[in-house]
Amino acid sequence: MLTAPRTVVRHAPGKLFVAGEYAVVEPGNPAILVAVDRHITVTVSDLGPGVDPGSGSGEAAVVISTDLGSQTVPWCWHEGRLVVCRADAGGGARGALAHVVSAIETVAQLLSERGRPVPAMGVSISSRLHDNGRKYGLGSSGAVTVAAVAAVADFSGLELSADERYRLALLATAAIDPKASGGDLAASTWGGWIAYRAPDRTFVLDLARRVGVDRALSAPWPGHSVRRLPPPDGLTLEVGWTGEPASTTAIVSDLHRKTWRGTASHQRFVENTTGCVDAATTALEAGDHQSLLDQIRAARKELARLDDEVGLGIFTTRLTRLCEAAEAVGGAAKPSGAGGGDCGIALLDAEASSNISQLRQRWATAGVLPLSIRPALEGIEE
Repeated sequence: MLTAPRTVVRHAPGKLFVAGEYAVVEPGNPAILVAVDRHITVTVSDLGPGVDPGSGSGEAAVVISTDLGSQTVPWCWHEGRLVVCRADAGGGARGALAHVVSAIETVAQLLSERGRPVPAMGVSISSRLHDNGRKYGLGSSGAVTVAAVAAVADFSGLELSADERYRLALLATAAIDPKASGGDLAASTWGGWIAYRAPDRTFVLDLARRVGVDRALSAPWPGHSVRRLPPPDGLTLEVGWTGEPASTTAIVSDLHRKTWRGTASHQRFVENTTGCVDAATTALEAGDHQSLLDQIRAARKELARLDDEVGLGIFTTRLTRLCEAAEAVGGAAKPSGAGGGDCGIALLDAEASSNISQLRQRWATAGVLPLSIRPALEGIEE
């Protein structure tokens, strides 16, 4: 009797930074993030018999397709890494699919360490964090990594906790970009509003190389913590997109090239930003809306000072207008994430419907697109 092909579907939400950008890149520094109700979906289905990742058989073991590209790309295992099987897939396939490929490789390494086969699989990605290919800056790389880890692990018969999923996603991400904080991964994993501190990514990568992925999942990770925060009931989160895509990796890499790091100014930025995040966390836990708004404003001023001193281009003209429009109607606003384009956020009194309407009108006039986005209370979903 024929059996129905197995299919596993997992959805991971995108994210927005509320406070703590740039400082959170360094281990142990805090940030606040919120998951959003736009998701990336990863579907994993049967492809055929399993293939040993170390066999180098040349047989297609993973086939990846995405709604952001026209090609369906077959991949083969070679010495524990995925390589493109088909020459006409082009040299850019790994770059375009880097986070998905790294997620699959990381789960495969865990399976291998546990003596389990890696099943052949078809992996399909669809995104609501883009619109006609346009990137909104809602953490698509993090969301697709979390969704891919969860879907591939579940398809392969691994039962993982939320923390183990996050850790696998962090290892997969750090293998590509060790400067990435992983805050987006935490927001996509747990959902809601979270307080996050990044681990030392150099340490965890070295740990996984020394003791293996399996043992690294249960070992202490210096600097790391994550916990859920209560949402700011009574305030509405408004999100505006500048229409100017930005690369977080490029901007953070630019910051690392500057001689600013390690200076007294850098130390002041980290200390002041940490103070803002800690106070905003306390405000969320206490339901103190006014204090939360004050800390959002203070965090914006710290980002502006950083921008003035280092010249990263965090505040574009539209992001500045986005913030000014929110202040004009009694709200508090700031860029979300690395800036240089993408999204800004504003918090306003949820009952002040006229102010919310005015804000959206002011944004539209300034060339900022108001997005229909709300916090997502849950993280990775089936």
